[in-house]
Formats: sequence, structure tokens, C-alpha cells
Amino acid sequence: MNYKQPSHRRQATAVKQALRGLNNQLSLFTHRVAGRVRLKDIDLDCLDLIGRHGPLGPSAIAGRAGLHPATVTGILDRLEQGGWITRERKPDATDRRAVTVEVLRNRNAELFGLFAGMNAAMDEVCANYTATELELIAGFLRRTTNAGHEATDALASH
Repeated sequence: MNYKQPSHRRQATAVKQALRGLNNQLSLFTHRVAGRVRLKDIDLDCLDLIGRHGPLGPSAIAGRAGLHPATVTGILDRLEQGGWITRERKPDATDRRAVTVEVLRNRNAELFGLFAGMNAAMDEVCANYTATELELIAGFLRRTTNAGHEATDALASH
């Protein structure tokens, strides 16, 4: 395939524009959800990271989120005060400051309720595609996510 053809460039540009629109809309949605549960957007992002990859230590959260450890401390304080997470000391750690952070699952229903409309809308969107098409879309989104990780890491190292 010749990627220098004008039609390919136009379609690639259309995909990038659509991703920008999606990013913007998801940011707005996250902002609304976070506001409903009295969190900051970044708090909700970190809660999601902990839920998907946890239990994690604060430095691992900072690394995954691309945040300064002191910033993560403030986020974890808010999440803990809101009853979203628990911090537990590692019993076998030689450093008394070593803790792991876990999501408290008793608040999941609250979040699931707020995401229910979006999940239902996504089910409707996905219903219009075949399993093969959904596999292709999921692969594209995973590769796009990885490209985002790489670009974020490159910015962090400069």
C-alpha cells in the first residue's frame, strides 16, 4: 500500500481528527463523572489505574500516571478520605513507608451507575459491527494507546 497517496493521507488525517474528538469528549465525560463523586479528573484517572493494575505502590502509580510522587500523595489522600482506596503497609517491608494501595470495591456500584449510560451507548455502537470488525477496532485502539504511552514517555524524558 502506498501511504503517500492523497486519499490515504486524507483518511489518516480523518482518523486523527476523530481521535482528537474522542479524546475531548471522553475528557469532558470524565470531568462530569469526577464532579459527581466529588473528585478531580486526575483522581478518577488514578483510581482507574489502581483498579485495573492494583494493588500498587505509590511510586508505581506515579510512574503509570506520569505524575510526581508528591502529587500522587495528595491524590491518594483525597481518594482515601473519600472512601475509594485503602493504603496498607507491606508486612514484610524493611521500609516502614512502603505501602500498597487498593481500590475499595464497595464504591463500584456508584461509579458503574455513572458510567451506565456510556456503556449502553457503546453497546449500541458495537452492535453495528461484526466480531471481526470489532477485533480490528480493538487492535487499532490498543496500538493507538501504546503510541500514546510512547509519546508520553518521550515527553517525560525531555
